[in-house]
Amino acid sequence: MRIATLCLGASLAVGAIVPAAADVLIRSDTGGMIGDYVTRWQRVRESGERVVIDGTCLSACTIVVGMIPRDRICATRNAALGFHAAWLPDQAGRRVTSPVATRALWGLYPGSVRRWIARRGGLTPTMLMMRGRDLAAVVPPCEGTARRVASAPRSAGNAPPRSYRRASRAIATPAVAEAAMAR
Repeated sequence: MRIATLCLGASLAVGAIVPAAADVLIRSDTGGMIGDYVTRWQRVRESGERVVIDGTCLSACTIVVGMIPRDRICATRNAALGFHAAWLPDQAGRRVTSPVATRALWGLYPGSVRRWIARRGGLTPTMLMMRGRDLAAVVPPCEGTARRVASAPRSAGNAPPRSYRRASRAIATPAVAEAAMAR
């Protein structure tokens, strides 16, 4: 009985420390499959969680700026977004740009991001990095540096964490379906 009381007390104390809806922290995300990120950011948007970008968010990760409401996302001074055309591996394993997946990616970005990319030549195989003032014009700066966030660690490979892999209402368009196979 005494052990059960101690265990119950300890679990209540831990429950009081852990926030109900922890923020999602992006520190070093190299991207991956577009479809995985559509599902991931849809889940985060539906959960009401905030997203803090505190490092690099590259490739498919960048669709976060189009899927999370502006009032629930912020970027620290360490943040950088990296944009490039979507690609698929050919039979020899070389990266080949996918026009269909690139159009799907383009469609997921807000107008301000599309204009910034277009002024720099559009989505190509070369990475375009957005930082500083350009980033602050798209993603509001985080207030203070003592923000309490819970890191969402990456699993092996480039797949989103297991907690984001559960089924979610998907955006059903042919372009996104093909893009789910592209990077």
